[in-house]
Amino acid sequence: MTEAGTVRAFLALDPPEAVLNEIAAIQNRMRKLLAGDIRWVNPAGIHLTLKFLGDVPRDGLDAVADAVGPVAAAYAPLSLDIGTAGFFPDAKRPRILWLGTGGDVKGLVAFQAAVENALAGCGFPREERTFRPHLTLARIRSPRGLTGVSAFMDGQKDYRAGSFVGRSLTLFQSTLTPKGAIYTELSQFPFQEKKP
Repeated sequence: MTEAGTVRAFLALDPPEAVLNEIAAIQNRMRKLLAGDIRWVNPAGIHLTLKFLGDVPRDGLDAVADAVGPVAAAYAPLSLDIGTAGFFPDAKRPRILWLGTGGDVKGLVAFQAAVENALAGCGFPREERTFRPHLTLARIRSPRGLTGVSAFMDGQKDYRAGSFVGRSLTLFQSTLTPKGAIYTELSQFPFQEKKP
């Protein structure tokens, strides 16, 4: 529950509609393989999250913008491939089903670290877990009764959702509802455009 006067917020790269449409098709194929207590994420709400901020006071959003805007402006756009699926923490204890990223992962990791450093300077705690860029497809409420994991893992080559160029970092508000989270774009921070 978000406190009054605060915004539940996160920073992410927003994949284009073509990639989200392919993710929806992949989810449909996965649904035929996996069965159990699984909550599938609506493709329209799938993002490549770089930093979850939690409940931020509304008057603190300007500090977030001031911290991350210059970081984004210092980075060139990131070319990313979306594909290769897996589970967190692993296939034996699956809790999160995800698609990974390829392409300029080194640049993405460096950018995420720079965002993390900038936000630490204005009071946001650093994430202790290693950043593993991914798009969450589903949450597995209980591994009991989960079937189809082997068939799912055998189909890795089928899970390619395409490529996109991340040209900006987006600050999102997440509003929790009984039907799932609703995401609202609050600000965009463009990356440095390459000079001709």
